[in-house]
Amino acid sequence: MLRYTLMRLGIFVACLVVVWGLVYSGLAPSGLGDSNGLWVVLLALLISAPISLVVLRKERDRASEGIVRRVERAKANLDANRNQEDAADDTARAQGQTHGQTS
Repeated sequence: MLRYTLMRLGIFVACLVVVWGLVYSGLAPSGLGDSNGLWVVLLALLISAPISLVVLRKERDRASEGIVRRVERAKANLDANRNQEDAADDTARAQGQTHGQTS
């Protein structure tokens, strides 16, 4: 997941540099008044999103498979803990009934 995030960030930074260069060279329109920085960032986000969608498809699939594995492992651990607690509770109840009948 970290690898995908870093790759996505890298694509955004590359787009940011390109957009910044285009805006300051006059090839792309600049923002109104003091909003030029925000304009450059928003334009870079708009451009980097579809690029990331296409270029990082395999890495995104790999990351999602890792997440699915971790969720399944967490569910299995939770079920194992739940079953262990149920077994301990059943044992304690059985011992309580045995002691209650002999008294």
